[in-house]
Amino acid sequence: MKFEVLTLFPEMFVSPFSESMIKRAKEKGLVSIETHDMRKWAWNSYGAVDDHPFGGGVGMLIRVDVIANALKEIKKDSDSRVVLMSARGKRYTQADAKRLSSYKNLIIVCGHYEGFDERVGKLVDEEISIGDFVLTGGEIPAMVLIDSVSRLLPGVLGKDESSMTESFSTEGYIEYPQYTRPRDFNGESVPEVLLSGDPKKIEKWQEEESKEKSKKE
Repeated sequence: MKFEVLTLFPEMFVSPFSESMIKRAKEKGLVSIETHDMRKWAWNSYGAVDDHPFGGGVGMLIRVDVIANALKEIKKDSDSRVVLMSARGKRYTQADAKRLSSYKNLIIVCGHYEGFDERVGKLVDEEISIGDFVLTGGEIPAMVLIDSVSRLLPGVLGKDESSMTESFSTEGYIEYPQYTRPRDFNGESVPEVLLSGDPKKIEKWQEEESKEKSKKE
């Protein structure tokens, strides 16, 4: 799967994806991540991509012609999905990650400054938000999307079933509690059912605990 990121800060994506799962996935050829510096499509010789908003207001807006020219050059595959990381976008969920993992190419547009010209929304397939809080730009949300989608791709995790039992992967439930050695720690012991060796009892306990934790959340 190919991720292409349109951003003002391409270097931000180097370190986070040079470690752990994503690094291994890239080495195996399962995932590729390409960043595109938005300034390549600047509207003037100074590398500007933003401009003052009509009607006044605080901050600068990224221009629609800059994004349009960038997407025209980047989007080469008809199966590409263009996602705009936006505070006003749909709240991102595990179901969205699963849906997006079916595409061969995801193009992610990262905002900055005060945001985008309103018309940019008509150039993309969807707008996504990772939560109701303010960040400096769309780069960190884009990393969240790339990580969450990548782990659902076949072969990326050591065992593909691992991603199916994680929190929110099964009917939206939070993952059940898990334990390892030592068996007793500071007066708290591992639940006896997990030591029973009875798969049916263990599975039932896991299901009940998952539902109970989800209710509390």
